[in-house]
Parts: sequence; C-alpha cells; structure tokens
Amino acid sequence: MKNLLVALMATTAIAAPAMAQDITEFRIGILGGENAQDRLNSHECLKEYTEETLGVETKLFAPADYDGVIQGLLGGTIDMAWLGASAYAKTYLTDPEAVTPVLVKINLDGSYGYHSIGFARKDAGVASLDDMKGKVFGFGDPNSTSGYLIPSIEIPDATGASMESGDYFGEVKFTGGHEQTIVAVNNGDVDAGVTWADGQGEWEDGFNSGALRKAVDAGLIDMNDLVEIWRSKPIPEGPIVLRTSLPEEVKAKMTAMVDGMYDADKECTYNISAGESLGFDPITHDAYLSIIAARQSKSN
Repeated sequence: MKNLLVALMATTAIAAPAMAQDITEFRIGILGGENAQDRLNSHECLKEYTEETLGVETKLFAPADYDGVIQGLLGGTIDMAWLGASAYAKTYLTDPEAVTPVLVKINLDGSYGYHSIGFARKDAGVASLDDMKGKVFGFGDPNSTSGYLIPSIEIPDATGASMESGDYFGEVKFTGGHEQTIVAVNNGDVDAGVTWADGQGEWEDGFNSGALRKAVDAGLIDMNDLVEIWRSKPIPEGPIVLRTSLPEEVKAKMTAMVDGMYDADKECTYNISAGESLGFDPITHDAYLSIIAARQSKSN
C-alpha cells in the first residue's frame, strides 16, 4: 500500500501536509447497496488514501439507508459521498448549496450511464413485466434512482397502471437496498426486483459493474439462476460529491486524489466503483437536471 500511495501522490501531483488548521478529520459516507461491513471493507483503501492525502484522521460511515448519507451531508457530519442521481437530487432540492458534484464513474466504453435492471429467478415463471401482474415486486430504497425513482416512472408507462399494491402488481415492497432486493429475489421472497448495473459485459458476471456484480463477487448469487425481465433507459451515473463549505484546498486535493485513483490503484478503484470501470472523471450539476426534474415531479 505504501508504494501505491507514493504512486498516487506522484500521479496527482499532490503533497500531503497536515491540514489540521482547516479540518481535524474527514468523514466519508457510503450509500447503501450491500451490508454495512462489506461497504466499510471495500472502502478501507479509500480511507487510507484520504488520510495520506489530507494528513488527518478519516472515518467511514455506512448508514442503514440512503437518507442517512443525505442527512449527514446536509447536516455537515459527512464530508464526501458517492450518491445516486436521485439521492443527489434530493440533497440539492433540500439545500442547493450543501454539496458540489465533482466526479462520476466511467464505464469501460467511456460512458457514464447505467440502467435499472428488473430481474427474477428463472424458475419463477417470470420472463417479462407481463408475467408480473398480481405478483410481488421488490424495490430497494425510496431515495434510490434505479431502485425506485426511474422504475416508478418507466414501469407504469409500460404497464399502463400505477405502482400501488393491488393495481398491477399484487404487492410493491421496499426491501431496504440493492443487496436486500437481490437476496429477496434469489430466495424467492419476492417474485422480481430491480437493481442497478452498467448493463455492459456478461450477464453471468453480473455485468461489468453494479450491485449484481458485487453480489456475484460476494458469492451471494449465481446469475445463471436469474433472468432479466426489464431494463430502463440509460440513467446518468450518480456523482461523487463534496460538502461545499469544505476548504477549497481540501476539495481540490480530494478531487484530484480520486480522479487519479485508476492509474494508481486499479484494485481500490474496482472496490469503490462496484466493479470494472475506467475510474472517475469530472462532472457538473448540469448532468443531473433531468433527474432533479423527475424527482421534483414525484414530490408534487
């Protein structure tokens, strides 16, 4: 790790003087998607790089739900997080000055989009949304883009019915997160669910990146037992955000450090980007205007 830290410092041209005069610690929030300990383990490398870059103690936080990270950013108890687009929209709509989007994950083809993927067990007799009439559909978190916001708009367009339990689906259930949805479908607790994936690569691998890939890596599922039943239009990948009120030097150092991660440590990049990617590139608020509008329309 020490040699990799040196390489990262060289790649991003960052010195690492202690910054105690500005901040005494740095706090990273990790959005839900897998169990808390796995989230903490996969981000341990990011914690170490941050401590080397900023010269202050770094703490990782893995709240039980998306709103825990959102409220931490809004309340100033979390300094940085990789948000989903809908979670960023909620944060922005609550306080436009709270956070600044700085980076986005880049897929292997150079794009920064992903999909909400509807899936079921092969042996459940469900091959499409048509087969889900009267059945139980699992969604992750109300603040998830792929786990709820986009499906709640696009699936009614496809079925001609609302998302209310008993209208088209027999029951609509919130599982609590992406991993919980995947496990619920795999165990037969719900008939189908939605989760996120870049939609690239092989189905058997859980695609190149996303919650299915993480579940495959963790040994939770065999993709050969599952089948895709629905896919959303492309969704803009959510941004890495920094608390806007952080010192400018801190924001610059953290942005450059994560931006240079792919060249310095591909294993850490794999861990924090939920699978194979080309790392992270700059992004701005304008990339999320459509998601903000969608989020706003749902609250009206």
